[in-house]
Amino acid sequence: MPRLIVALGWLVLASTGVSAQSYPTKPIRVIVPFSAGSGTDIVARTVMEQVSQQLGQPIVVENRVGAGGTLGIGAVAKADPDGYMLLIQSTSFAVVATTYSNPGYDSRKDFAGITALVSLPNVLVVQPNKYKALKDLVDAAKASPGKMNYASAGAGSAAHLNGERFRMATGTQIQHIPYKGGPEGLAAVMSGDCDFYFIPLPAARGLVAGGKLAILAVSGSARSAQLPDIPTTVEAGFPNSEYDFWVGFWAPKGTPQAIVDRLNAETVKALQNPATKAKLAASGGDPLPMKPAEFDNFVGKEIDVNATLVKASGVQIN
Repeated sequence: MPRLIVALGWLVLASTGVSAQSYPTKPIRVIVPFSAGSGTDIVARTVMEQVSQQLGQPIVVENRVGAGGTLGIGAVAKADPDGYMLLIQSTSFAVVATTYSNPGYDSRKDFAGITALVSLPNVLVVQPNKYKALKDLVDAAKASPGKMNYASAGAGSAAHLNGERFRMATGTQIQHIPYKGGPEGLAAVMSGDCDFYFIPLPAARGLVAGGKLAILAVSGSARSAQLPDIPTTVEAGFPNSEYDFWVGFWAPKGTPQAIVDRLNAETVKALQNPATKAKLAASGGDPLPMKPAEFDNFVGKEIDVNATLVKASGVQIN
């Protein structure tokens, strides 16, 4: 009997190895819970284009928008753990884990981390020529309590939490206006319906270059190499206002570790590809490759950080 058990064990290991080596044998779907043209979407399409070439199979990026990203995330949580439906999401993954009481999944238990993809500068954009500096915007908000507002890609999104952190750090009474996604929020700022928006640089770069928006500050802990002359919100005079933005890659929990490891290796390779790296850098993206276990640990800490911020800001999502 012991010999039979050992033999069966080797058989399982062998079959897993074959499965991992042959994977993928059909197209892969990657769910992005934000609109096409959002910062997360741009990163996903840039990186997955290269991963697809390396794997020799199509990778279809599908935008599944709604409920602060929980619809798309929940679809992947419930997917078969076979490596054919995956998730690319941003810092919002850690945000919704603490803002929604019952999103329909458990952020800590229902996913297997593959790797972080990039860190991105979140930039504060406004109408051109409306404010010369961030201090001018804050002074205007303090002069009209409760009358100014900021856009986000939905209640419970990273942009929402970024805005709340900024509101608390500046001591202003600025109202939050949620939109379906990044493009809609940007349109609201351009039209004057919203006063500003913290959004990943890739989604705003073209509009800034075209003179339709202006950047007053970067919300991250450090300046962006792509925007060396733009100060961080802290450098602009507002301590404790920093908020870092990143994009990550997940599989459903239960996906064979060999497949997770294969996806990790191919994605890290894609992030190191000179052409992909140049495309990401042009948008301000800084590759952030991690091992699966390292990424899981990173996400757990991010959930804790955002939970503290949610509690302090009083954000509530119905």
